[in-house]
Amino acid sequence: MSMKKYYPTAFALYMTYFVLGVAGSIMGQYKQELAALWGSGLLSDGTYDVSGVLAVIAALGLGRLISYPFAGPISDRFGRRVPALVGCALYFIFFAAVCYTRSYVLAYILGIVSGAANGFLDVSITPSCMEIFKEKGTIANIFTKLSISIAQFLLPFAIGFVAARALPYSTIFLFCAALIAVTGIALIFLPFPPYERSVKVKGEKKERMKFSPSAVILIILGFTTSTTFMIWLNCYQELAKSYGIADPSLVQSFYSVGIVLALFVNAALLAKGLKPSKILVIYPSAAVVTMVAVLMIAQPWICYPAGFLMGFFAAGGVLQLVTSVAVTMFPKNRAVMTSIVMISSSIANYAVLSIAGLLTSVGGANGPKLIMLFNIAVTVIGTVLAVILNARFDKDGNVLREGEQVVLGANDQYIGLCRKHWREGNLGPDFHP
Repeated sequence: MSMKKYYPTAFALYMTYFVLGVAGSIMGQYKQELAALWGSGLLSDGTYDVSGVLAVIAALGLGRLISYPFAGPISDRFGRRVPALVGCALYFIFFAAVCYTRSYVLAYILGIVSGAANGFLDVSITPSCMEIFKEKGTIANIFTKLSISIAQFLLPFAIGFVAARALPYSTIFLFCAALIAVTGIALIFLPFPPYERSVKVKGEKKERMKFSPSAVILIILGFTTSTTFMIWLNCYQELAKSYGIADPSLVQSFYSVGIVLALFVNAALLAKGLKPSKILVIYPSAAVVTMVAVLMIAQPWICYPAGFLMGFFAAGGVLQLVTSVAVTMFPKNRAVMTSIVMISSSIANYAVLSIAGLLTSVGGANGPKLIMLFNIAVTVIGTVLAVILNARFDKDGNVLREGEQVVLGANDQYIGLCRKHWREGNLGPDFHP
């Protein structure tokens, strides 16, 4: 069956991620305007206190955490169209209302709504891309990140366009509301590909999802790979300033270029046959080397190539590769696995940035370096886990040795896995590949 009839659907789904990219960045661009709108007080320098705006931005992560446990099962049970439409509806509410409300509490709720929209779209778009493009599903999934990056690249130009014509800042919000509404209406009528799901047979026990060691590793990788780029993105500014860079924003530009380039390079590598699991070893390793170089050289010029390399190796679709590998292992529970990996990523968003704040307060002038060391440690852990994961795949990318453990003792109390037997492939009499 030709899948070309689903290409317009794929385009519409990518468009929702374009809007998602704007949603994740736009409030940060209008902190002062939104702080004034929501009744924040003035600071001693005459600017508005933006802490409330930052709290609303953080609420996006809370919304994701709330939505994932519900969104994944809904997608696997009722199909990919339902969560896609829910995500579009929630984003419409967010964009249409957040720039008009004068209540901080309501703004916070709308932040949660935006995060929930993100969650519902994740469990629709990732599985849909895998189902539409089949053999090239992993590449297609990487390009969801490209949609986000394009939106974030174009947003400053849109802001400049609006400002130059003295238009209200709400213009961009309303444009995105209209765009997601049109996209949602299109998704009502566009066809979605068939998807695998468990069919309950009368008298048959429902098959439970079985979490193999590989699946657990992938879930942890969702945390570690997210940590690497989240900490860098939010915390490199202080380190760059300590090295003597007056305006660290240029480093961000190098970072963005690295992301976009990585997406195309990754697509080419995957098309050539490089397995995603190998990239999950190579890229975090390179990110560790980059961060160590930043600490060791400690010169302002190192921040610019480091920004590019961190964008390339940390943020250029690595999390999407983790998700792709995870859903490949569970074809009947793709959306659920997407939810679990993204929950792990969302937890990283909260946990590691909180730790970074603690290190800043405790470390004082050395805070930025301590944060970098913490990021290195987490990334090293992720690299080690990725190496272990690779040992569980053959040259064709198929999962190996996920069966029963070897009985080492005289009874069931002494069951374990011996390294010698693992290397030999002797996984016990009860193992059936």
